[in-house]
Amino acid sequence: MKNLVKSIVVVMMMAFVGACGDSAAITASKLKAQNDASRAGSAAQSAEAAAQQAQAAAQKADAGAAGAADSARRANDAVARLEAAFSSSVTK
Repeated sequence: MKNLVKSIVVVMMMAFVGACGDSAAITASKLKAQNDASRAGSAAQSAEAAAQQAQAAAQKADAGAAGAADSARRANDAVARLEAAFSSSVTK
């Protein structure tokens, strides 16, 4: 009977030690996951800020392109007027 009780106690202690070891591994994994999630959140915030900067740059580029197109239109109008004036002076 004593041997049976001793065996049960030994088995229970081994199970307890094993559970404590698993608990430490679980805690370490949990901390690693939290750390990884924190880094992922920081990366997401950085990506969002970069996207906002890219959107602002794209809007500036669109405005610049519209200005360039307007300048080209005005230059073409000026050339057309100059050609018309030259043409009318030559035919006189």
